[in-house]
Amino acid sequence: MQLIDSFKNIFKIKDLRDRIFVTLLLVIVFRLGTHIPFPGIDAEAVLSFAKRQSEGLGQFWGFLQVFSGGAFENLGIFTLGIMPYITASIIMSLLTKVYPALEEIAKEGTTGQRKIAQYTRLLTVPIAVVQASLTYTWVKTSGAGIFVNSGIISYLMCVFALVTGTLFVMWLGEQISEHGVGNGASILVAVGILDRMPALAGQFSSAVKSDPDVINKIIALLVLWFLMIVAVVLITQSQRKIPVQNPKHFRGRRIMMAQRNYLPLSINAGGVMPVIFASSLLSVPYLLANIPGFAPIKNLFQPGQFFYLFFYIVLVFFFSFFWTYLMYKPDEMANNLKEYGSFIPGIRPGDNTSHYINYILARITMFGAAFLCFIVLVPDVVSAAMGMTRYQVSFLGGTGILIIVGVTLDVLRKVESHLLLHHYSGFAGSTPIRGRR
Repeated sequence: MQLIDSFKNIFKIKDLRDRIFVTLLLVIVFRLGTHIPFPGIDAEAVLSFAKRQSEGLGQFWGFLQVFSGGAFENLGIFTLGIMPYITASIIMSLLTKVYPALEEIAKEGTTGQRKIAQYTRLLTVPIAVVQASLTYTWVKTSGAGIFVNSGIISYLMCVFALVTGTLFVMWLGEQISEHGVGNGASILVAVGILDRMPALAGQFSSAVKSDPDVINKIIALLVLWFLMIVAVVLITQSQRKIPVQNPKHFRGRRIMMAQRNYLPLSINAGGVMPVIFASSLLSVPYLLANIPGFAPIKNLFQPGQFFYLFFYIVLVFFFSFFWTYLMYKPDEMANNLKEYGSFIPGIRPGDNTSHYINYILARITMFGAAFLCFIVLVPDVVSAAMGMTRYQVSFLGGTGILIIVGVTLDVLRKVESHLLLHHYSGFAGSTPIRGRR
């Protein structure tokens, strides 16, 4: 009843109701745009091209489909989707951590964040031009005969359409973030993933009609899917809370007694980023397959093969530690605690505190990376065990389930904050959704 009442209360708040309406409207615009094709292409050749690439590229094609919202299959003007903007955001996040000038700008508060956002938009344009050029070259050299006319005019029209589509999608994402609910870029990616569900349901329906025994496999997949969602939610919300003792201080003539707070460290601080980076690097053998001499390498890196699984696990662990230690810096955290007079009970301030935080961070990151490896390898294991295609079980793991769960939790937090602000109870009662200790 609490959950139902919370959903009813959503529509009693005008501001929240308007934000949800804006989000749905912009998502519909995005989905319509994915079906607008390139100028000057053969529709039948596009279908043949998409079918051939899905069979040949496998994992990499699925990766492109996820971040283009399915537009790659249609070769629409939104084919690049939000990928250039996400790439630019990742680059700016890395530069902000390693380049002192940008780090100082980021620390300026709202003004600094606006500058960083503007730099991200500007960086998106050249990235989109490069990706659009590579996409045009890839499609043209595939031999599918997609472009009716070839030449510089066709190239310029294609690149212009793709870059314009990317900038429009970027604008849609920013409008959702500002006037809607949740992070716009993440919502657009999640919607693109969910768009594949009806086609998958159609495949299962056809399979049941031809073989009624398949229904047992479908039930097993649904149960496993539910368990995977529960596991992802638990790990995403989980935190290791390090107790921190704050010093007593004065407020006017009153002495405020020392209080104990917690330093929260996420179990999976890298989120979906390690999986995205690992998938991107493992797609390189597919891109090099057309070069003479590289065909055997592609065969070694087929999903389910030893080398594929080995390097996938190694890359996920590497990027998990890389991204975590990029976000969390034990030395900086220890210095901040020392400057404010705070300390971890039983640990000396300074280097000892830094070593202790580093020890905790390494342990929880190891666990988080192992969980990510489990998530991304579940579809391969299940497809081999049940004799099903990887596409049919892809919703069980990988980037898709991590993104959908992350976006859902983020939207629920934003909605719940509006409910609590207007004195309504949230989805979890009077207390907000919090991380698990």
